[in-house]
Parts: sequence; C-alpha cells; structure tokens
Amino acid sequence: MNLTDTHCHLDLNKFDTDRDAVIQRAIDTGLTRILIPALTLDSSRAAVKLAGTHPMLYAAIGVHPNDALTWNDETLAGLRKLASASKKIAAIGEIGLDYYWNDAPHDLQQKILKEQLVLAEELNLPVVIHLREKNDAEHGECASDLMEILDEWAGRSKSGKEAPGVLHSFSGSLETAQRALRLGFYIGVTGPSYET
Repeated sequence: MNLTDTHCHLDLNKFDTDRDAVIQRAIDTGLTRILIPALTLDSSRAAVKLAGTHPMLYAAIGVHPNDALTWNDETLAGLRKLASASKKIAAIGEIGLDYYWNDAPHDLQQKILKEQLVLAEELNLPVVIHLREKNDAEHGECASDLMEILDEWAGRSKSGKEAPGVLHSFSGSLETAQRALRLGFYIGVTGPSYET
C-alpha cells in the first residue's frame, strides 16, 4: 500500500535541525510521498526547492488566507513561473478562507482564493483547501462563502479530474461535508489543533 502525507509543512524553520530524520521516519513508517503545502509565494519557492531534494517530496504552491495581505500584482505570475519550472508541484495550496483570525479582510481572502482556483484549473492541479470558522464553529459564514465559491468553480470546471482536491483538517458540519463530497472533494480529518 502506498501512503501519502497530504499536508506536512516540512519547509518550516522548526524542521531545520532534524528534517532528514523526519523524512527517514516517514519512510520507515511506510509513507511513499509527502506533500509540502505553501503559505506565501516565498514559502511556495521554499516548498518547491525542498521537494527537489528528495524523490518522496512534492510541493503545493499558493497563498494561505491568513497571508492574503502578502498578495500583490506579481504573486500570480510568480506562482505560474514556479509551476512552469518544476515537475514536483502536485497541487495548489494551501488556499481557502479563514474567518477565525483577523489577519486579512474576508473579501481579499475570497478574491485570492478565486484567482488561485483559476490557476489550479489552468494547470490541471488539485487544490488543498483551508476552512476555519470564527470561534471554530461547526458551520457559519466562512463555510457558506467557501462552498458558494467552490460550487461556482466546480460548475464551470472542464478538467474532469476525479477529485478537485481536499478540504484538509476538516472540522465543519455534515452539511458542508456533504456539499464538498458532491463536488468530488476529499475530506481530510485530523486531530484537534488549538490556537494555530
């Protein structure tokens, strides 16, 4: 059986002292692939660079909703340039909406999410979607906004991909999960995380 870790931020500085050991432990447990999702254009570059160092590593490129304020006129072109220069990019992500933190206005998060969904379509890549409600509620405005955007995107998508992506670390409502599943998304379920 081939197992993949679809969400491991191995590019973070906290792994600088033991990254090779972490990768070896992953291999020892049976993992065959690790996807390194990005948070910004700079971390997209770092993820792609790191993915090039080991055959089991792959990168996802994109801008996280909490880092939406880093988005500028050059970001999309920078992501396209990365994608054209590397065969190790397996997804667009980590993208989505986060209304828990007040790091970026909701309308800006929505705008860059839509632009990155178009990029995923252009590149025929799946997406890694982040969704976090205000107060970690099970359902609310964030899920409603996200599903409206994904419904519209999936409705016009011509890719025919088996799965357009994954809603990672999902903790939303059954209704949101069912809507995502109807669109073909996978649902990633992980343990709870606090104040991260």
